[in-house]
Amino acid sequence: MHLRFSQDLEALLTVLAEKPLTLHDILSETSERGFSLVIGLLALPFLLPMPPGFAGPLGLGCLILAGQMAIGRRSPWLPRRIAQLQFPNWLAVNLLKRLKGITQLLEKIVRPRLRGLAESDQAWRINGLCMAWLAFLLMLPIPFTNPIPTAGILLLVVATLEADGLLMCVAYGLTIAITLAVAGIAYTIWQSPGFLQEFFNASSFI
Repeated sequence: MHLRFSQDLEALLTVLAEKPLTLHDILSETSERGFSLVIGLLALPFLLPMPPGFAGPLGLGCLILAGQMAIGRRSPWLPRRIAQLQFPNWLAVNLLKRLKGITQLLEKIVRPRLRGLAESDQAWRINGLCMAWLAFLLMLPIPFTNPIPTAGILLLVVATLEADGLLMCVAYGLTIAITLAVAGIAYTIWQSPGFLQEFFNASSFI
């Protein structure tokens, strides 16, 4: 089974690898599917090391789009500053390499299920709320946690695009687990100020 998510995203990343496009251009081309598709596109880079200053706009873009889903909007909008952000060619090429492995795994577990739930307005709003919360966690300056909320966001994106209600239910449970995991990591770091100081000192030399 070939997922629409992976097909759409691979086609989009292929174009981005050849010529930079702004997020506004991407949203204009993808219409309502642009909500989940662009959220997935913005979340994927958090699986890779990113240069300073790039993570903030991507995380904020995720948060804004997911927040619009949470209030029931079907037409995506981004502030001009973020909408004009160009997706770098190097990032698109790296993500294309990662996407194949992710796709092979997802194709084994994702298919349309519980479509009454998956395609309901309530699920649309809940998915947006969960993705907005995970995007918020993604933006917190907590070392080593980026891949954790990213996994939850991508799972919700795929479940939304593929109308997989069962996967949505799994993703809701995972959102709770991710919240507890990030809270646990944050608490551990808070209780170990020496570790945090060493981390930031090491980061300053990179």
